[in-house]
Amino acid sequence: MGKIKLYRRRYIPDELVYLKDDEIISYDENRIVTKWKTIKPRTDFTHGYSCYFIKEGFKISKFIDKEGKHLYWYCDIIDVQTEGDTYIFNDLLIDVIVYENGFVKVADLDEIAAALREDILDKEMTARAMERADKLLRIIYGNDFDKYTRYINEVL
Repeated sequence: MGKIKLYRRRYIPDELVYLKDDEIISYDENRIVTKWKTIKPRTDFTHGYSCYFIKEGFKISKFIDKEGKHLYWYCDIIDVQTEGDTYIFNDLLIDVIVYENGFVKVADLDEIAAALREDILDKEMTARAMERADKLLRIIYGNDFDKYTRYINEVL
């Protein structure tokens, strides 16, 4: 296998970004763990780690500020396309944020509604996004989230 290339596709706004600076820490057919810095400078966080769960359809990221403090877990609902050594992670708009105190926030439901209304996402993609978000929330509320975050915590 050659050098793995990672891309992030967003639908709102419409963009495809080559994640050329992301460092791949580990990968297999089920997951890819990366270390990254923000693409554009930010004041709230500067870097982090992500684990793409390819078959489950979500990415869990640990967001870290400039002092090295873990801020929260940010979870993207995704579709994965592969072509050889290239992975394209399509952001299906629904996000789940898990704070250190255990508070859970579901974000961007308005975006998925707009994407469905405007035919940016079709019904099948929208249904997959909702099913995957439901699965992730069941994992979190069932106290099994650490089974997923451990892939990042073990590399730190």
